[in-house]
Amino acid sequence: MTKENQFEKILKKYNYKLHSGDIVAGKVIYNEKIGFLVDIGTEKIGYLPKEEIVINIKNKINTNLMLMNITRDFFVIAENMNTKKYILSIKRLDYIRTWKRIKQIHIEDIIFNLKINYINKGGIITYFEGIQGFIPKSHICFIKKKLGIESINTKNIKCKILAINENKNQLILSNKSAELKLSLHKFKIGELLYGQILLIKSYGLFINIYGIKALLHISEIGKINNKNSNKIFIKDQFIKMKIIHLNIKNGQVSVSIRNVKNIINHHQQC
Repeated sequence: MTKENQFEKILKKYNYKLHSGDIVAGKVIYNEKIGFLVDIGTEKIGYLPKEEIVINIKNKINTNLMLMNITRDFFVIAENMNTKKYILSIKRLDYIRTWKRIKQIHIEDIIFNLKINYINKGGIITYFEGIQGFIPKSHICFIKKKLGIESINTKNIKCKILAINENKNQLILSNKSAELKLSLHKFKIGELLYGQILLIKSYGLFINIYGIKALLHISEIGKINNKNSNKIFIKDQFIKMKIIHLNIKNGQVSVSIRNVKNIINHHQQC
């Protein structure tokens, strides 16, 4: 008796039946116009619709050729009672496994590089193995002493996972957190240092400190906090400050100039 006949005998003996959500091994045996026939070792054949092959197919012709006569795992979507076939998916199986990797990366707090796909007013859209990720503008570091996404001049960006929600298919990333963790300068609470003013807002100033974006809130400006603050502080000016809040996980650095002597420095370089 051949191995194939032995396998069929075992299946019949245990009344082997697939259910929605099962993962089954199968071999693609035939390429149809809108899908593939898959031998999954049961009396009923498996059917893989082409829209269920992979997430974001770029080259459909090569993908179709690569699938022929290969044996791999498939996700069982359902049983079609009319055609007597099991409807299979590769895309959904990849989706499950990708989210498993995302959760592990989140737990281990790993830094990784992703390609920048789109830039909009709110931030950056990127993809992690087919899952769309979003980096809010507030979590993007500046490049070449400019604030915001307008300054990004690279195809890739360093990221850390900020928050995930598999049920809503949400993946929120932070570039600031990754850059802060990788920074050669090890920031410390209470540390005195100089930073360069990048942007002046009604609620405070954004400061460049060793390539990291820090916030000097208006409440931490002290006696200089008045209606003429825009005249006192100017863009690209260097000022002395103290670190009062540090959250590496979320990429947050807050500073203060309260009780800091000689805060203005026009020549100091970061």
